[in-house]
Amino acid sequence: MNDIYIIDASGYIYRSYFAIQNITNHQGESTNALFGFIRSVSKLIIDFQPYHLVAVFDGPRSINARTSIYADYKAHRPDMPPDLLYQIQWAREYCALRGIPILNIPEVEADDTMGSIAVWASQQQQAKAYICTSDKDMCQLVNDQVFILNTFKDNLIMGAQEIETVYGVPPHKIIDFLAITGDASDNIPGLSGFGPKTASALLQQFGSLEYILAHPEEIPGKKKQETLIQEAEKALLSKQLVTVNTHVSIPREESFYRLIPCQKEQLKSFYISKNFNSLLKELEKEIPSSNPLGLSASDEQVAYQCVDDEESLNALVGELMLQKEICFDTETTSIHALKAELIGIGLCYQPSQAWYVPVNGQLGLEKVVQTLKPLFENSSIGFYGHNVKYDLHVLSLYGIQVANITFDTILASYLLNSHRRQHSLDTLSLEYFGKVKISIHSLIGKGKKAITMREVPLEQVMAYCCEDVDFTCRLKKVLKKQLQERKLYSLLNNVELPLLKVLLEMERQGIYLDKEFLKNFSIKVTAQIRVLEKEIYLMAGEEFNLNSPKQMSDILFNKLGIQPPKKTATGNSTSAEVLEFLQHQYPIASKLMEYRMLEKLRSTYVETLPLEVNPKTHRIHCTFNQSVAATGRLSCQDPNLQNIPVRTQWGIQIRQAFRPEKSGWSFLAADYSQIELRLLAHLSEDPTLLEAFQSNQDIHLRTAAAIFNVPLEHVTKEMRYQAKTVNFGVIYGQGPFGLSQTLGIDVKDAKLFIEMYFKQYSKVKEYLESVKESVRKLGKAVTLTGRERLIPEINSKNMQIRAAAERLAVNAPIQGTAADLIKLAMIQINERLHKERKLGYMVIQIHDELIFELPDFEILSIEPMVREIMQNVFKLKVPLIVDISIGKNWKEC
Repeated sequence: MNDIYIIDASGYIYRSYFAIQNITNHQGESTNALFGFIRSVSKLIIDFQPYHLVAVFDGPRSINARTSIYADYKAHRPDMPPDLLYQIQWAREYCALRGIPILNIPEVEADDTMGSIAVWASQQQQAKAYICTSDKDMCQLVNDQVFILNTFKDNLIMGAQEIETVYGVPPHKIIDFLAITGDASDNIPGLSGFGPKTASALLQQFGSLEYILAHPEEIPGKKKQETLIQEAEKALLSKQLVTVNTHVSIPREESFYRLIPCQKEQLKSFYISKNFNSLLKELEKEIPSSNPLGLSASDEQVAYQCVDDEESLNALVGELMLQKEICFDTETTSIHALKAELIGIGLCYQPSQAWYVPVNGQLGLEKVVQTLKPLFENSSIGFYGHNVKYDLHVLSLYGIQVANITFDTILASYLLNSHRRQHSLDTLSLEYFGKVKISIHSLIGKGKKAITMREVPLEQVMAYCCEDVDFTCRLKKVLKKQLQERKLYSLLNNVELPLLKVLLEMERQGIYLDKEFLKNFSIKVTAQIRVLEKEIYLMAGEEFNLNSPKQMSDILFNKLGIQPPKKTATGNSTSAEVLEFLQHQYPIASKLMEYRMLEKLRSTYVETLPLEVNPKTHRIHCTFNQSVAATGRLSCQDPNLQNIPVRTQWGIQIRQAFRPEKSGWSFLAADYSQIELRLLAHLSEDPTLLEAFQSNQDIHLRTAAAIFNVPLEHVTKEMRYQAKTVNFGVIYGQGPFGLSQTLGIDVKDAKLFIEMYFKQYSKVKEYLESVKESVRKLGKAVTLTGRERLIPEINSKNMQIRAAAERLAVNAPIQGTAADLIKLAMIQINERLHKERKLGYMVIQIHDELIFELPDFEILSIEPMVREIMQNVFKLKVPLIVDISIGKNWKEC
């Protein structure tokens, strides 16, 4: 018999359940424990390539044997969470599909089954047995043939010597060691006041538990002597409980324990049903396909061609000119579109057939562009791709303006499943077709050693690019059908695709950054940081690393003796939350907060933003993402201009660096006023809320009067601030605890605030409850424009996951509708700017706000146009109000 690997399956799955949080499948069922279990088992198989392997689970009624002699055995453990129970069954299902033998013997704990297998394999089969567990009970079995393999500690293998190093006693004394110390995880009592150090010292000196109990007078310390006399029976009972039973009736045929071939296709389906896309990818590494490219039989029939001569290119263009729709993709040297150099173009109009046109081959760049330009600019042909905005940017750099975009698979996937984080072509191909695509990293590598596509052999680039357009073509057919079935196709055509063109222009236009201003501002920030450092060192009485949480914690809570309000696993926390709590009582905490704020400003913005300026355009060109935020909002990256700080005087000054490039130009900022609260009024139809907005009242003032039960004229500034927090907290599903944390008040007071709020706006409460109930039934929240956010977690058996899902259910229709309204406004404004040939243009979108760069002489015509479109983009039961400000830089707006 070969070496055998014995998996503590129950231990693996329990550990994963508590270590990994909030992972669910499309039905909202928890999959966290299963995911962790599979990852651990897969890693074991990859790392050790076992021939003999078995997964051991606790059997039904497994603790009966030990509870019969000690009723409190494991009695402190809560009932098994309902969402763990079904994951254990799934873990067994996984093992069956993976070809892993399973043992879960009735009325036998996994420890006893594992021990019996290890003894049988090592003594009767002369095999080495590796018990894959982190349970110290199993250390008692270790000898020259039995080892502990802890895969959670980088595959740590523990033999007899390692056991003695860790516990201070050899394996054969581990039973006595545990009998003395007890085991809190299993509620095994041990001896009161005897810890691990004492236990190992006594066993080293006296040899056994029995000797120690028989000769208490030889043990130093009167209290310990009394304990040994009084708790002798308890110690012997503990010994009985910790002893692994190695005489369990187990299969004794070597063949039973063999790892058999995996049912790969069924396992793929299993992974897909659990939404384990990352595991699908890893499956190829674990169980490689029979052919080196990992293609299925149908995939091997593909016709991918490299077009690298004039005759072939002309013939291809002639064929493509006859098509209604064409899928395209660009291969470049950079992920940043405006910095990328074109390497080649992929084209496809039907599955399994694709062409790759390199620009660095016989034809040359100029010839390729000249020949393909009429094709791309033919408005009677629809073009589509995956994340086409990137490709449109690249082609525009070479003078090609694609005339007609009809589909984008990344946007389609996002509309169908906005709650997912991954919409990559690799992920979707895997999910819909079980296809493991050629990885970009397999071509160019990763990190500092990465090369560009220019350096990859032509054949490999051709195969990669053709595969991309081929599977995008296949995806388009599937996703279009799903969009139509779920009535989301109009959202793609009327919102996302028109918006894509607007964002394309915004990104291409960019925004000017005054680097000289930031350079001078950096000097001021650095000077203030130095001042703060000196003040903090003076308060602390010594210098220390202000960027080290450990050193800061030591100064605050040890040297200065401040009582820590919060601890973490590694010590006393110095988080922003903790410093904020301490700042009113301890000036050093306030100074530390200011230091951190300035240091973040300096490192994240002041020093970094100038590096983002394009040397050719002298402007920053960020990327606006349509397929990231689950609510439908746009996000921004490289850099994220939506995160430019505004809450401090130092932070807001950074906005002064953003200004129009030309003199005689200004910024115009148009911001929806309280749009989410107005949408709440519209959706809930609460008469008090409707009347307040229709009569243009201060909604925060009115709410303050209600929750504090005072006349409007007696509402203070602080009351209004707290009422504002309550107003917006309701939209985000905030409960008493969350509100108390935000406002720094008692939970009881926060609960009273919420109760008074709902007393004032009773229809709001009815609406919020109806939304949650609707999402429970449908599994999704829907905006006024028909955008959907799937929230399957709302029916989770895990209370924490379910509560978070209910908060999402409340917020999604409001925030999602607000996102769509500003998107529609952006589309209409852009159309008007072009139609009326205005010189102004949009440069930034920040959730409910638009920033325009425009010549001063256009302000009088563009301002009312922007206001009129934004306020009338959607008919609500309350008016939409837009605040507009104009300035010579972003700060002034």
